[in-house]
Amino acid sequence: MLARFSQRAAMVPDGAAPGPAPGAAAAVAASHPPEPAAAALAKTGPWLLLAPILLFLAVLGAAALVVLRMSFGVSGNEWRSFTLQNYADLLDGYFIKSLWLTLRLAFQSMLCAVVLAIPVALAMARTKSRLARRLLLAGVLLPLLVNLLLQGYGWLVILGPAGLLNHALLASGLVERPVMWLYREHGVLLGLIQTAFPLAVLPLSSAMRAVSISYEEAAATLGATRWQTLRHVLLPLAMPGLVSGALLVFAYNASAFAVPLLLGGRRVPMLAVLVHDQVAPLLNWPAASASGVVLMIATLTVMALSQRLVRRTQRLTGEPHA
Repeated sequence: MLARFSQRAAMVPDGAAPGPAPGAAAAVAASHPPEPAAAALAKTGPWLLLAPILLFLAVLGAAALVVLRMSFGVSGNEWRSFTLQNYADLLDGYFIKSLWLTLRLAFQSMLCAVVLAIPVALAMARTKSRLARRLLLAGVLLPLLVNLLLQGYGWLVILGPAGLLNHALLASGLVERPVMWLYREHGVLLGLIQTAFPLAVLPLSSAMRAVSISYEEAAATLGATRWQTLRHVLLPLAMPGLVSGALLVFAYNASAFAVPLLLGGRRVPMLAVLVHDQVAPLLNWPAASASGVVLMIATLTVMALSQRLVRRTQRLTGEPHA
């Protein structure tokens, strides 16, 4: 035994470690795949994970192209004809008024929802109790879990002439007779704020939670008040979430249909209601498609201009970019 071991040791060059046995080397080689196969798997893995969302986006893109093509057609012959008359008809004063009303209510609801979302998002981000955080999250998500029609009928009960709000105002002595909230712009605005409120809270809460509390402690050490800390420290650092939530609320409310129809009726003719009227009774698909295309372009334009204005303001003030 000692002689055989000494012969094998003599065959190994000086300074070199004895290599593994041939069987062990084969097992190690079999356990590790070739490098090209591993690299190909690493490259295709992310694309396989993105396949469902890419398929969904492809379907949305195809639907947008179908609507765009239909907007250049003629009613009854949408696919073989081509005309610009549908867009020329949109220069009517009623449509321009409806477009302006839609953008204005969407912008007003965006501002109100963001202002109301700041304290709620701050409470969700800074509370240390898991139970309190879950209760706040459940309260914020509740409008998303209830059907829009049910929410609209709930607002009918609250805002009606004999509703809960008018009863409270009459009992408090603030008004002498019931206030007409329904079929008015302020009634529709309340409904838009309530239904889109979670879209403003969730991105802002996530952005605030990512901001370290040490920044607030440092500001408090330097003598800043809570309002100054919120204004000059927390909100600038959470600006990406604030901008994302604001744009989500604007885009959501610009295309809202159920709430304006129930709370505003035909007296608050937002553009989605106008599109519905062109489709349901008239079956004028090209005109409805043209209205939808204009609404989409106007919404994207306002969102792009708003984001560009925010970035320019941040460059001038030296705040972090959104």
